[in-house]
Amino acid sequence: MQQDNLPKIEYRLVRSQRKTIGIEITPDGLVIVRAPKRASKSTINEVLRERYQWILDHQKKAIERKKEKEDYLSEAKPITIEEVRELADRMREEFVPRVREYATRLGINYGGITIRNQRTRWGSCSSIGNLNFNCLLMLTPVEIQDYVIVHELCHRIEMNHSKRFWQLVESAMPDYKARRKWLKDEGKYILMRAFSSG
Repeated sequence: MQQDNLPKIEYRLVRSQRKTIGIEITPDGLVIVRAPKRASKSTINEVLRERYQWILDHQKKAIERKKEKEDYLSEAKPITIEEVRELADRMREEFVPRVREYATRLGINYGGITIRNQRTRWGSCSSIGNLNFNCLLMLTPVEIQDYVIVHELCHRIEMNHSKRFWQLVESAMPDYKARRKWLKDEGKYILMRAFSSG
């Protein structure tokens, strides 16, 4: 659907019981307008005019990210099942002992440790204190692995991402923000390689 005065923007309109008009840019760069059932076309157009530049900017970013992913996957070597098994074995030998070391150093107890191969999560902590780690972490630098260890151990004290939680992480690892940023910026490519065919 295309609106007057907005020749470069096409969008899909989704009406529901919501009370306000919202605009969403999908990972493919598509624009979705979510509006109340009774919202008039002129009201929707006004919101689109007001957020015109925001839409263009975010649409451009989404398209760039999509192309970046496609370019990367066209050249990157996929991670095989055999390699995943090797990473899990390495994690048991090299990573798990460091979890124990950090737990002792921080005075934090935990239950068991499970090694997994996950699409989105690097680690997690259950309500009963069990820790889960993604074996793909073994493809990241050691300092990044240590950040994930500290992050999950701190969840044994704060099961959330509150201000107090991040203070705990920072007290154990003052430069955690730089490590977290690396994982956010670079870690996605490791996950792409692991699940490029899925």
